[in-house]
This record gives sequence, structure tokens and C-alpha cells, in this order.
Amino acid sequence: MTALPAPLDDIDLPLPGRRSGKVRVSYDLPNGRRLFVTTDRLSAFDRIIGSITYKGQVLNELSAWWFEHTADVVDNHLIDVPDPNVLIAHDTVPLPVEVVVRRYITGVTGTSLWTRYAAGAREIDGHRLPDGLRKNAKLPAPIITPTTKGTSSTGGASGVGHDVPLSCADVVDTGLVDRSLWAEVCDVALEVFRRGTHRGRDAGLILADTKYEFGVTADGRLLLIDEVHTPDSSRWWVAATYHERMSTGREPESLDKEVVRRALADAGFTGDGPAPALADEVREATTRRYVDAFERLTGTDFQPGRSPIGPRITAAVAALENP
Repeated sequence: MTALPAPLDDIDLPLPGRRSGKVRVSYDLPNGRRLFVTTDRLSAFDRIIGSITYKGQVLNELSAWWFEHTADVVDNHLIDVPDPNVLIAHDTVPLPVEVVVRRYITGVTGTSLWTRYAAGAREIDGHRLPDGLRKNAKLPAPIITPTTKGTSSTGGASGVGHDVPLSCADVVDTGLVDRSLWAEVCDVALEVFRRGTHRGRDAGLILADTKYEFGVTADGRLLLIDEVHTPDSSRWWVAATYHERMSTGREPESLDKEVVRRALADAGFTGDGPAPALADEVREATTRRYVDAFERLTGTDFQPGRSPIGPRITAAVAALENP
């Protein structure tokens, strides 16, 4: 993949109700709908640190694929994909927590499971973890570790903020989500995670962990929203090299943005102060990983959308019969 086109950093469409999150820009549409544009912005440590060509298209089209392939588990907000970077969805009130499902103990951020475990914690986010775990090792069973939302794709203007870890009990006890609704969310999240794990296994990948977002419609329906099992929201590891790398103390071969997180951490950046610029080779390698994940999971070739991206999206939106 050479001569990559310019990434999409932002877009301003002639539509009402503009909201900008870390990665997505969205607008109000008639009839209880919302239009989402997935940009190429890359966030790490709850900060926007650059843009990666084709990242937005991968996230948008891969999420649409997963929405279709998990619709039998839970309804979702997808209505249409009129452009590689655009999704039209049912408008919802997002739940105020992100649902993080973990199968492996890993991470480099201050709130990651591994960082806290390595510091001596054994009771983490309401879960008792056994002694003797190694970094990147499989947990005894999948666990849910919710977080608050620093920002989300459906609101917030700054694109920055810090997610705060919670236990499942905290979510209910503090009134963030009703007990019965939260029980439904957890059941659904674990089932969608199982679906992702099985598909990943068929594609030669390990789903180490992921995050889901849910919303509720005006008539009370629970919907899976935002994105699903993308390299942004999930840690995808290459299964063929996992055991060999574990045996030699190396990090798993990943098809996500964890490599960017590690590069930033190695440079001394973990979210505070100015973010170092991403080298061109890091950007290009990240593009390759995202495209590789898309192709493995969907079983289809990635077809880059026409560039420049902004005018293409503007034309696609203008062509909608009822924008």
C-alpha cells in the first residue's frame, strides 16, 4: 500500500445538530435518525493524537458488518451506509457507561487491567483476580469492567477526557443504569463478545478485549450503537504467533492501535502534556493493521473509497432523498 491519500481529519456538513467526538462527527436527521461520519482521527490515552488514512472507512464498514452479524443477539442502530465513511442510524439516548469485556489481562494505560494488577491490586473493578498472572495471559473467564465516558462519539466537543473505571455494582448503586437494564446489557455484551471470539478464531485472531456502547430509543428499545469489534474498540491479536511471543516475553502481534499506545508510552507520553508526532512509518503500519483486521474478519477485500474524502461525503449526503 503506497502513496496513501490524505486522511479525513474533520468535516462540516450543512446539517443541524452537529456533535463532535474523538473520532465521529454526527448530525440530526428527520424521523428520529442521526448521521455519523467516521473520520480518520486516532485517539490514544483519551487524547486525539493524529490521523490514519483509511481508518475511518475501516471502522465504519467493519462496524456495519458486525451490526449485521450480531442483529440476532441484540438490535442495533444501523439503518444505512450511504458512503464508506457514513452511517445513518436510529437516534438514541446513550447509556452513560462503556461496557468493557476482557478475556486477557493486558494494557499500558494507568487504568488498564495489567497496570493495576502489576502494581499489586487483586480486587479490580469488582473482580477478584488470582495471583501469578502474566501480562497478556488469558483470564479464567471473560469479565465486564465498565467505565464512565470521558467523551463519546455522540456528544462532547473537545474530543478529550478520561474514562473512570467502575464495577458493575457501581453502575447500579450510583444510578447510572437501572438494575434490570444493566443485567440485560451485561448478558448481551457477553454474548456479542462470544460471537466476536468465535469469528476471530475462524479468522486466525484472538479477541483480547473490547468495549461496547448501548443506547435506548424513545420507545425504550435497547440498541447496540457506536462501533463493534473494530481495531479502535478492540484488541485483536494474531493467534498464530501468540504462544511463541508469550514464551519469549514479547508483546502479542496486534492488529489494532495498541502498537501506537506502546510507541507513545515508550516516548514518555501517557496522556499528559503535548503528544509526540507519529512517524510516517507508524501511520502507514497502522493503516496496514486496520485493513488486515478488516479483511480477516469480513473475509472480503478492502476497497478504498474515492479521494478526496470530504467532497465525496458531501456529495453522498446531498444525494440523500431525505437528509
